Amino acid sequence: MSEIQTLKPSLLWKWFDQICAIPHPSYHEEQIAQFIVDWAKQKQFFVERDEVGNVLIRKPATAGMENRQSIAIQAHLDMVPQANEGTQHDFTKDPIQPYIDGEWVKAKGTTLGADNGIGLASCLAVLDSDDLAHPDIEVLLTMTEETGMVGAIGLRPNWLTSNIMINTDTEENGEIYIGCAGGEDAKLRLPVLYENNPFDTALHFQLKGLNGGHSGCDIHTTRANAIKLLARILTELKAEVAFQIADIRGGSVRNAIPREAAVTLVFDAKNQEKITACLAEMEQVLKTELALAEPNLTFIYNDVSRPENIFDQASSHKVIQFLNLLPNGVIRNSDVVKNVVETSLSAGILKIEGNEVITNILLRSLVENGKAEVRGKLTSLAELTGATAIFSGSYPGWEPDRFSKITPLTKQIYDEILGYETTIQVIHAGLECGLIKKVYPTMDLVSIGPTIRNAHSPDEKVHVPAVEIYWELLTKILAQAPSK
Repeated sequence: MSEIQTLKPSLLWKWFDQICAIPHPSYHEEQIAQFIVDWAKQKQFFVERDEVGNVLIRKPATAGMENRQSIAIQAHLDMVPQANEGTQHDFTKDPIQPYIDGEWVKAKGTTLGADNGIGLASCLAVLDSDDLAHPDIEVLLTMTEETGMVGAIGLRPNWLTSNIMINTDTEENGEIYIGCAGGEDAKLRLPVLYENNPFDTALHFQLKGLNGGHSGCDIHTTRANAIKLLARILTELKAEVAFQIADIRGGSVRNAIPREAAVTLVFDAKNQEKITACLAEMEQVLKTELALAEPNLTFIYNDVSRPENIFDQASSHKVIQFLNLLPNGVIRNSDVVKNVVETSLSAGILKIEGNEVITNILLRSLVENGKAEVRGKLTSLAELTGATAIFSGSYPGWEPDRFSKITPLTKQIYDEILGYETTIQVIHAGLECGLIKKVYPTMDLVSIGPTIRNAHSPDEKVHVPAVEIYWELLTKILAQAPSK
């Protein structure tokens, strides 16, 4: 039991504390899924899993609510595993350590998993509660949302009986989401040639301290992408002094803006002073340029043992040019939805596999032809550089439903709770709603949630007062479910 169990609403925070105690990064949700199934069986609820592992739990209506329409509440089981450098944390074994910091809950050195752990906790709290008025309830908990929406893609048809669903994966108090971007994964494989190292000096350079963040919700900000920033630095350095690359890496998950990147350079000892002077100069330039966006930007460079094998000169130059030309960030803003990004991409991971440099990229767009445009850009880059572009995991966006009945009800209740006009939005991030609509075309969907900042990074935090408002909204929607 941690201190967060002292917060209100107590039942929701009790469940979130329990969720934090059970490791559940993407692809490792089985332990938490089985825990929930076992608990539901003890409560004598209907509980079942489908072919991909999604969990469905049903709870009968409370007295007097039997003639209201059934409502499904949906959350995903996994979280993004990100830790600060120097934090020793095995996400497959170690619990998240939440703590209270003023009006926020954070985690010690890691992502908190409030995305979507607060939504998951609210689903379980509704099932666990003995004093909430609600119609027949279905709780759908999906697998591996953060790395490809595996659960939503494989969702069993004709399983859910509800025609109304509340998705709990929104991250802004006072906003109601009725649409989202679709997405697609891209992997660019750039072949490199190795040679024996003829140089006598090696230097390891690290770019650290960037804010990172969600590659959809934060892509419109001025936050820097560590992979792209490293490419810029190497491009400028290459113009001043000769060197070759022995190793290059950046980022760790495809759907987060990379916070760190690193490269090992080899060169003649006579050029060491010039290289370190150039890096020091670029550090000052970038710290001035990014003073507001990235106040904690840090350069770290130190001598390392001389590696035996390195990229040859042509491959070193090709890698730098490839990364410098790689498109990243906002491609187009929406003409239809004000202040919303229409199409973007984010380079999330840079690594070496054998004789190839691999870049993992996540494309997002509100429109399908937006994804096609970005695919074309990446394909052209691949053809120019001799890389291979592989596209996979495409999922549709969620188009707003102008005939929705749950949206106006949600807005009416939300406006009453807050005392001001809430906003109806479309989000440039991947929610499972579009995929759920593909399997259940008549489902009336809305997405709500409390304020979460810096999701997908170790700076993730959730606003405690917003959680209380979210809980009030969710429970009042259930209590005012439409009649059959």
